[in-house]
Order: sequence, then C-alpha cells, then structure tokens
Amino acid sequence: MTSLSHDRLAVALVDEAARFGATIAGAEPDSRVPTCPEWTLCDLSLHVGVAYHKSAVIIASRPAGYVPFEAVTIDDPPGFAGLGGWLRDGAERLVAAVTEVGPETPTSTWTPDRRAGFWTRRLTHETVVHRADAALATGQPYDVDAELAADGITEGLGLVSVFSRQPHPALDRASLRGAGETLLFHATEPDLDWLIRRTPSAVEVSHEPAAADVVVEGRAADLLLALTGRLAADDPRIGVSGDAVLFRHWLANTRF
Repeated sequence: MTSLSHDRLAVALVDEAARFGATIAGAEPDSRVPTCPEWTLCDLSLHVGVAYHKSAVIIASRPAGYVPFEAVTIDDPPGFAGLGGWLRDGAERLVAAVTEVGPETPTSTWTPDRRAGFWTRRLTHETVVHRADAALATGQPYDVDAELAADGITEGLGLVSVFSRQPHPALDRASLRGAGETLLFHATEPDLDWLIRRTPSAVEVSHEPAAADVVVEGRAADLLLALTGRLAADDPRIGVSGDAVLFRHWLANTRF
C-alpha cells in the first residue's frame, strides 16, 4: 500500500484536528488520560497542538539542517476552553506551510524522510491516535476512516523498520530484530495485509499475504489502536492466532 496522497492527508489532518477539538469541548482539563497516564487531557491537547505550530514554523523557515522542537518559539496557547480553535488553526497553519514550500521540499525531520510532506502524514496519524486517547478520557465514541487507519498502520510500521536499522535515542527498535520470526497483520476493512519479518539486521515489512508465526486481524481502525497500545492484545475486536507471546513482545517493544 502506497501512502495516501498529500492532498488527502492535508484534508484529513484539518478534519482530525477539528474532531479532536470537538472531543475535548466541555471536558475537564485535569481529567486523566488512561492510555497516557502521565498526562491530563490538557497536557494531551497541548502536545498535539504544539507539534502543529512548531512544525509549521520549522517548515516555513526553510531550514538547511536539523531543528529540534525545543529550539522553536511559538505564541502561548489559549486556555483550555480555546484549545479546540487553536488546534484547528495549528493544523491549517501546518498544511499552509507545507503547501507553500511544496511537500517534496527538504526540511527538518527526525527521520531519514526529510520531505516537508513527512509532517503532514506524521501529524495526521499522531492526531488520529491521540483523538482516541481523548475519546477514552472523555467517555466518547471513537472511530476513524478505514483507509486513513490503514495508512497509519503502514506509516507506523515503516518507522519501526527504519529504526530497527539505525539508532535513535528515543525510538530504537533494535530489540525487534530476530531470526526470521514472522507476524501477519490482516485488516478486514479494508482488505490489506502487512507481513513482518524479524531478521538479524532489521525488521522487514511487505504487503504479501503469507503464513506467519502469529496472525493478528481486525478492522484497520482497531488494528491501528491495538498496534499503538490503545487496545489490549486480548481485546475481542481483534483476533490473534498462533504465537501470542510473539505479538505481545512486538507490542512491548514498539511503544512510543
């Protein structure tokens, strides 16, 4: 599966930011987030919005090298009641910055993918998952478009593969290298497969349907939540057949 187009992701990012804002509207800012227990709902919202605004500043500055978020200054966010509008403004600001320079233009990122469009895709899927966190914290229903969820799975597995090959201070995935063990993630909606092979040098990802040591299946929306730790490995919305210990090891070593 190739990535969704930049235009599709740009629309999805603004929509997901708006849906995030609607999810937190009227909630208690100090509510704890069960899937991010160190954060309140306000902390979660600020985490998402700051990423929008700071990445937009970085892209618009057309940097020649790496720029850490810590080096970027943005205006102070509003109070909690105003965060919904601030989130949407940030998403629109990011989309405008990427559109202005072009999604293929080199910029600062924390991966080998140095394209400005990296930020559109990454922050779209960051928002999709954190909107689930917000829904869990506020007791609201949650779902996500099937194709968008599938793209989120592809993007996340791509990052795992990259950082199984090269070191990263926060995202090292060398512990997932193996001796040929295989995991198959099968989405029933849409019908897609991701075959994971743990080799001595890296995690390899392909889309070939094949027999595997463990098969995990469910809707892409539910698989995405399971693979990001928002659904338990034994949740009835996903099915696990084969080596469940291998799947649990995967989950334990792919947490952000």
